[in-house]
Amino acid sequence: MHLQANSNIKNKCTRMYLHFVRMRVWQQAVFLKLKENPLSEFPPVPLTLEGSALLHQFFRFDWKAWRATPASERERIASQAVDSLKGLERDGADAPVHSALFSELGHKGDLILIHFRESLEALNQVELSLAQTELYDYLTPVHSYVSVVELGLYESSRKTYEAATAKGYEAHTPEWNAEIAASLKRGSYAMATRLFPAIPDAKYLCFYPMDRKRGEQVNWYTVPFADRQRMMHEHGLIGRRYGDVVKQIISGSIGMDDWEWGVDLFSEDPVVFKKLIYEMRFDEVSAVYALFGQFFIGVRLPVDKLTNWLSGSL
Repeated sequence: MHLQANSNIKNKCTRMYLHFVRMRVWQQAVFLKLKENPLSEFPPVPLTLEGSALLHQFFRFDWKAWRATPASERERIASQAVDSLKGLERDGADAPVHSALFSELGHKGDLILIHFRESLEALNQVELSLAQTELYDYLTPVHSYVSVVELGLYESSRKTYEAATAKGYEAHTPEWNAEIAASLKRGSYAMATRLFPAIPDAKYLCFYPMDRKRGEQVNWYTVPFADRQRMMHEHGLIGRRYGDVVKQIISGSIGMDDWEWGVDLFSEDPVVFKKLIYEMRFDEVSAVYALFGQFFIGVRLPVDKLTNWLSGSL
C-alpha cells in the first residue's frame, strides 16, 4: 500500500517536473525571439479599433428671415423640423440616441448637430434628409467635422506584436497580418459598447479637434514606440480620474478632415471641461506634442424644445 502511494507521488512529481522544464524551454524560446526582435523593430504604428462614423454640423440661424416669416408658417415649419429631427434622433422609442441637437454659445454659430451612424453613407443620408426640411432654408453651415470613433491601443499593441513575434511570424507577412486581424476582431467584440456608443444624455457639450506636432524639432511620429506608449498611458490616467463626471469620446479623422482627431466631452457641469483640459496641459503628451483647434460649447436642446428655441428661449 505504501509502495503504491510512493509510486503515485513519484509519478506526479515527475510530471510536474517535466511540465516545468517544458515551460522553461518555451519561455526561453520566447525570450530569445523577442531579444532578436526588440520593440524598435516592430511596426511603429499603434493598433486602433474603429466604430461609429461621426458627423458634427455647425449652423448659423437666420433670425432676421425667421422673424419676417408669418407666424402660421413658422409654426408649420417648426413642427415639420421637429418631426424630422425626432426621426433622426433614434430608430425607435427604446433605441439609443444617435443624433443630438445643441444650442451653441458664442459667435461661431447657433446650432450644433451631432450624428453617430454605422457608415459614411448613412451620415451623408442624414445631411440629405435635413436639407429637405424647410427649416434648412434658414440655416447656413459654418463648420463641420467628419470622423470615426477610435480606440487607441498603445497598451495592447506591444503585447499583440510580441505575441505574433513569439510565434515566429515576420512583420507584415500573411501569418502576421492574420494574427493581428484576429486580435483586433477580439478587441472590437470586447469594446463594442465603446466603439458604437449612444450620445450621452448630458446637458453640456465641448468639442474640439487636435493634432500631434510634426515639426522639424518636435515630431510625435518620430518618437520611439515605447516612449509614446508611456506618455499615452500617463495621459490616459488623467482622463480616467474624471470618468465619473465627464464622458469622453475620441474619434479619428486622419484622411477624413483637417485635423487628426476630434474630441467630444459631455458633462452636467461645463466647468469640468476647463479643469480636465487644463490639467492635461501639464501632461507631457499635451504640453510638448499637442496642437488644438477651435473649441465649441453647446447646451443640450431636446428636439421637442426646438419650437421654444425658435421663439427665443431654451
